[in-house]
Amino acid sequence: MAPSHALRCCKRVLNWIPVLFINLVVGWSYYAYVVELCVYTIPNNAERISYLVIFHLFFGMFIWSYWKTIWSKPATPSVAFALPRAEKEQFEKEQRAEAQQEVLKKVARNLPVYTRTAGGAIRYCDYCQVIKPDRCHHCSTCEMCVLKMDHHCPWVNNCVGFSNYKFFVLFLAYATLYCVVICSTVIRYFIQFWTKQLPDTHAKFHILFLFFVAALFFISIVSLLSYHLWLVGKNRTTIEAFRAPIFANGADKNGFSLGFSRNVVEVFGDQAKYWIFPVFSGQGDGHSFITRLVHIDPEQANSVLQQNGKIPVDGEALGSVMQGSEDNSKDKADGGQLVAVTVDSEP
Repeated sequence: MAPSHALRCCKRVLNWIPVLFINLVVGWSYYAYVVELCVYTIPNNAERISYLVIFHLFFGMFIWSYWKTIWSKPATPSVAFALPRAEKEQFEKEQRAEAQQEVLKKVARNLPVYTRTAGGAIRYCDYCQVIKPDRCHHCSTCEMCVLKMDHHCPWVNNCVGFSNYKFFVLFLAYATLYCVVICSTVIRYFIQFWTKQLPDTHAKFHILFLFFVAALFFISIVSLLSYHLWLVGKNRTTIEAFRAPIFANGADKNGFSLGFSRNVVEVFGDQAKYWIFPVFSGQGDGHSFITRLVHIDPEQANSVLQQNGKIPVDGEALGSVMQGSEDNSKDKADGGQLVAVTVDSEP
């Protein structure tokens, strides 16, 4: 037991190395920009002050969102998704997978769980001993089930999921803007040093490397930011982008998509004034999500619901659809196509 515990402790320490690396690079970039560029290189006070104000604005937002992503504890399933004592004992006694599934199905009837495994079974975590809510996955690094898990990011040493996905997207956005500010303001002096229009001082190498590092980080981060903005618009996680969630009707990569505007609101909230700040403003509780049935284009969801009398014709949001269980939320459209939307209770 002791060697195993020691190995786990060493692993946890080593997991902080990428975070330490990022903070060292950011710390050096702060010194290079503020001291070597603004204090020692820029001769004009007005230019120096304006650069410092803009730089610190984006630097502050970048650091705020980055550390919010790191320190936000991943949201885990509530006790409601754990098996009751009697069912748990029955589950552990059963040897056959079919019998165990019957126990899980009995408990899942009272839970807002609509996704299944590839084989159609109830998703259950043997390690955490809970029925997995929709979009929940077990992280082997964090050793826990994470609600609406996107991925485990080594650069923040944390799982990115329901509790901090907005912070992660803002971290990427402000990191990109941070690099843009550095490159756009440093390039003039970068060229002057490179063409030897300024005297060779210790500031020269800091400014040259500052531009190169910021440019390289910008190229790598902007691609990742673009990908996650695309995921937000589609209301998918990284896991769902690679493996479509499976519903009773089959796999559906757009199973949680409600249209672009509603997808953005689910992550950033319905009050735009909070979108740019790393404070939690997402909708829902992470345990249940508005879902749509397979074969219905999310952009046509409102019109489909209007045709079936689910929402008023004036375009009221999907979130106002009356709540109900999986059994009583299904209707048939003209032609026999299944066209229902399930809305689970909000916190």
